Amino acid sequence: MLRIHDTRARQVESIKPARAVRMYTCGPTVHRRPHVGNLRSYLLSDLIRRVLERQRVRVVVCQNITDVGHLAESGEDKVRLRARAEGRPTAELTRDYEAAFRADTEALNLRPAEHTPRASETIDQMVELIAKLIEREHAYTVPDGSVFFAAQSFPSYGEISGNRVDMLKPARGIGAADPRKRFHADWALWQPSEGELTWETPWGRGFPGWHVECSAMALSFLGEHIDLHTGGADLRFPHHENERAQSDAAAGHEVVQHWVHGEHLIFDGRKMAKSTGNLVRLSDVAEAGLDPLAVRLAFMEHPYRHQMNLTWDGLRAADRTLRRWRSRVAEWSESPSAPMAASYVERVEAAFDDDLDTPTALRVLLDLEGDESVAPGAKFESFLHLDQVLALDLSIEIGRAPAALPPGAAELLRQRSRAREAEDWTAADRLSDELAALGVRISDAPDGQTWS
Repeated sequence: MLRIHDTRARQVESIKPARAVRMYTCGPTVHRRPHVGNLRSYLLSDLIRRVLERQRVRVVVCQNITDVGHLAESGEDKVRLRARAEGRPTAELTRDYEAAFRADTEALNLRPAEHTPRASETIDQMVELIAKLIEREHAYTVPDGSVFFAAQSFPSYGEISGNRVDMLKPARGIGAADPRKRFHADWALWQPSEGELTWETPWGRGFPGWHVECSAMALSFLGEHIDLHTGGADLRFPHHENERAQSDAAAGHEVVQHWVHGEHLIFDGRKMAKSTGNLVRLSDVAEAGLDPLAVRLAFMEHPYRHQMNLTWDGLRAADRTLRRWRSRVAEWSESPSAPMAASYVERVEAAFDDDLDTPTALRVLLDLEGDESVAPGAKFESFLHLDQVLALDLSIEIGRAPAALPPGAAELLRQRSRAREAEDWTAADRLSDELAALGVRISDAPDGQTWS
C-alpha cells in the first residue's frame, strides 16, 4: 500500500486501495518552453501513478493546460505578454509551447493524462462555477465586471500552507490595496478585459482568474471527490489554498483527500533563471550527449520532498549509470531465465511504497547489480520488473548488435583495465581521456569497466 506525505495533514498517510484513484496534477502555463526544474513535479505524479498501477489500482489523471489567466507581476496575462514579445498570435504560441511540453514529458517517459483540458476551452465550466459561488455568497461582483472570492467566507482557509486568513497581510504586487475588494486577501475569479483571450459572461467581457481555472477543470473532469492533488511546493500558497477554498465552497464538502507537493530544484546551487545563465532545458541535456532519461534517474536519486541541487556532473553520473544498467540487462538477457531475486525486489517495492523513497530503491538496485550470488537471469527479471516504475527503458539494448570499436580503442581498453588492476589511477584517467577522444564512453562498476 502506498504511503505518501499529505501536505494538509502534515504527515505520511496511506492511499487506501480502491478500484480507481482520481488524481489532479497542476499542468504547465504554456507561455514558454519548460526547464528541467518545471519537469520535476510532473515526475512526482507519474511515480504515484506507476506505483498504484503496480498494485492493480486504476488511476485516472487530469492535468490542465493553462493558456489564459496566469498573470505576471505587471498584472498582464503571461500568454499575451509573450505573444506580443514574439510577434505572433496567442493561439499559435500556446499550441507550440504545449507541443514542446508534451515532447519533453514523452522524453522523460511520463505517462499522458486521461484528461488534458485547456483553460481556454473550459470557460463555460468556469462561468458556471463562479455563478454557483456567487449564489452561495462565497463570491461577489463589482461594477467594473470583476468577480472576487470572499476569503473570509471560507473559515478553514490556510490548512495547506498555514497562511490563515486573519494572518494575511496586504500584498505589494498584484491586487495590492485594491479598493474594489471587500477584504484585501480576496482574489479575482473573473477580470474585465478586451482583445484576445477574452469572453462574454453575465458580468461582462473578460477572462478568468488562474485559481478558478483549476477548480473548474478538476470538478468537471474528475468530479467532487478527488483522491490526490499534486503540484510543486511553490503552488501551496496561494494557488492551492485558493483552489481548495473554491472547490470546497462550491461542493459543500472537502473535495481533495490528499494534497501532495514536490520541492524545488536548483541548478549548480542557484535558482534557474535566464538572467543567471543557468536555465537548463531537456534539449540542452540531449545536446550535451546525455540521454534525457538521465534526468529522470537523477531526479529519483533525491527525495521528492527535499530541495534538489542538480548539476552537470550529477547528470553525467546518472547517464553513466543508465547506460551501464542497459548494457548489463542486455548481457543478462543472454543467460538462462531464473525467478526474480525476491528479497531485492521486495525491498525496492517497499521503498516505492514508503513515501516514494526512490533513493533507497536505487541503492538496493545497485546492491543487486553487484551481488555475484544472484544469477544473471534473476537480475534480468528483477530489473525489467522494477523498470515498470523506474521507466528508464532498461531493455532498450537487448538484441542490439554490439557497436564496433574505433581503431585502436580495444587496445586502450585493455591498457586501462590493467591500469585499474594496478591501481594506477593517473594512467587510467589518461586512457579514459584518450578513449573519450575516440568517442568511447567508459563506465566503471565493482566487477569491471563497460563501454559504449
